[in-house]
Amino acid sequence: MNLTRPTLVFLATAGSAALIIGALLFQYVGGMAPCEMCHWQRWPHYAILVIGLIALMVPGRLLPLLGALAAAISGGIGVYHTGVERDWWQGPVSCTNGGGGLGGLSSGDLLSTSAPTGIVMCDEVAWEMLGLSMASWNAIASFTLVLIWLWAAKHRV
Repeated sequence: MNLTRPTLVFLATAGSAALIIGALLFQYVGGMAPCEMCHWQRWPHYAILVIGLIALMVPGRLLPLLGALAAAISGGIGVYHTGVERDWWQGPVSCTNGGGGLGGLSSGDLLSTSAPTGIVMCDEVAWEMLGLSMASWNAIASFTLVLIWLWAAKHRV
């Protein structure tokens, strides 16, 4: 199959748009608030939307390579987040149970009506499909997008 550079750029950009739309649907329709690391995974995809729109108008390899880098960053964060969820390594102290993020609070503080609300822990899996969390699926999708971006970078025009 011989896809053109614009088609590949469009597919990669649309892939990131689909991931963002999916995440927002889970958040606002499904009621699953994202954790801090979930937000980290979204930022590279937002950047890809801008990179992709510019890459559709500007020829060359630089923008597809930047798209690949951004997708790889999101994929890497997804792998890191998966490891935190699976207890393979320690996550950020600000959003994990074992990290001490809430360790300074007494039982009275936690039961108080003025205690922090809406805290979503990064080390708890909120949703799974086929045994993989959203972070895992983001990593798989992001690394697939890396390949599409690199394929686009191979094209001169």
